Order: sequence, then structure tokens, then C-alpha cells
Amino acid sequence: MISVILPVRNGAEFLEEQLRALAAQRSSEPWEVIIADNGSTDGSLAIARDWSLEHANFHVVDASGLTGASAARNAGVDVATGEHLAFCDADDVVLSGWIDACTRALTSADLAAGRFDFWSLNNIAPTAPVPAATRQLGFLPAGLGANLAIRRSAFLEVGGFDEHFTPGEDIDLCWRLQLRGFRFIDMPEAVVAKRARSSFREVFRQSYAYGRCGPLLHKRYRRAGARRDVRGALKSWAWLVLSLPRVFQPTRRIEWARGAGTRLGRIEASWRLRVVFP
Repeated sequence: MISVILPVRNGAEFLEEQLRALAAQRSSEPWEVIIADNGSTDGSLAIARDWSLEHANFHVVDASGLTGASAARNAGVDVATGEHLAFCDADDVVLSGWIDACTRALTSADLAAGRFDFWSLNNIAPTAPVPAATRQLGFLPAGLGANLAIRRSAFLEVGGFDEHFTPGEDIDLCWRLQLRGFRFIDMPEAVVAKRARSSFREVFRQSYAYGRCGPLLHKRYRRAGARRDVRGALKSWAWLVLSLPRVFQPTRRIEWARGAGTRLGRIEASWRLRVVFP
């Protein structure tokens, strides 16, 4: 049995599209979907409950105790019955064969990261699916919680997601598992269509949050080998300064918001944590 954990908080706009994609999955192994509602106020909970009534293998859990994807995922795992776990997000869309690919990957590994289709939901030219398994901070590979599969026994041994670490909790979990000796692999056949933020403000806020997790990851794992990329940071800052006059051009605006958000988030967290991570 594999349990798909789907956290949601005010995701009514896209939730049903993801639920339809999950319901359309075909697998030789039994599977279930746990929709972990993290205190939604927009109708997401009602949508989830309707789906659970129509599909015997779809279940809803109240995950409103602590705000954040980490807490919601952990609450979902608490009620899951599968020996294997797969994680995805409410605003994305899993592609055909995703559940089977996650199941196969966990027959030979404890932890596996899938790939992302960045074009289908974002009206851009298609390319090959992008691996999530990248080496952050020159350290160990890691996947993203939007497309991740883990053996339940391994997940529980390390205590699951750190509920006070969001975002970046997925990278932290992948590193903790590998440092405990659990095996990590890439699963190229597990593809998720990733929905990008569309407005300057949304992209900036998301990137700012992602930027804040970098200094904390560095502080936690620098003794284990995580490194800073000072040269890359300087190049990024130079690009931001040189590109500032063109920030109002549509082709530059979103890219600039992403870079500026990341760097400013790193500055804020570096100051707060008393580390240097530009």
C-alpha cells in the first residue's frame, strides 16, 4: 500500500484539478489519498470531503493544529495506512503513472525524488522534465515535497518533517535521512506538472520565503559539509543591480522578483540567525 499525502490550505482554486489527476491514476498496488487540510477558509475542506464521499480511497484529516505544510504532511502520515508514502501539492498536477513510479522507486531505495514539468500549467515552451534531486549548498541531493516518495519506516525513524522549518523542510528531511544512512535515488518517471506563481508580488513573496531557508540549512549542516556559494551570490547581486532599469519589462519582471526575493530573504535570515549566507 502507498499513501499519497496531499496538504492543502486555501487551495480551492486548483485542488479539484489535482484530485482528478490522482483519481485517474492506475496502479498494480493498492493506494490511498490523504487530504490534510491545514485550516482552509475558502471551501477547500468542503471539496476534499465531497471527494472522500465519492472515492473510497480518498480520506480527509484535520491538520489545522499548526500552520504550515510540514505540520499538514505529518498529520497526514499519522492516519495513513501505507508502508510507502508519496507527497505532492494541491496546486500542481501529477501526471499519468506517478503513483506507480513512486511505488517502484521505493522497492530499491528509502527516499526518491521525482521530476517536474514546468510548462504544461504555465503556457511556456516544453522542455525535458527537470530533476528535483539537486545538490543544495554543494552538499547532499534533495527532493521537493511536491514530488517525493519515502518509506514510512524511514520517515518515522527521523521524526518526519520539522514542523517549525517551512519552507526548506523537504531539503532538511532528505538530508537527515541520508545522514542516517538511508538511500536516496532519482525517479525520472514520476513527473508532476508544477504551477508557477504569476504576479510580481506572489513570486517575490515565495522567493523571499525560500531565501530565508538557506541560512538555516547552512547553519544546521555546515559541520556536515554544506557550503556557501559566495561567488554565485556576488554574480546574482550584480545581475540584480544591472537589471534594475529593466524591471518593468514583462520579460524581466518575474525573473527579477525571483532573484531579489531570494537574496533579500537570505539577508534577513542571516541577520536573525547570526550567520553569513549571502
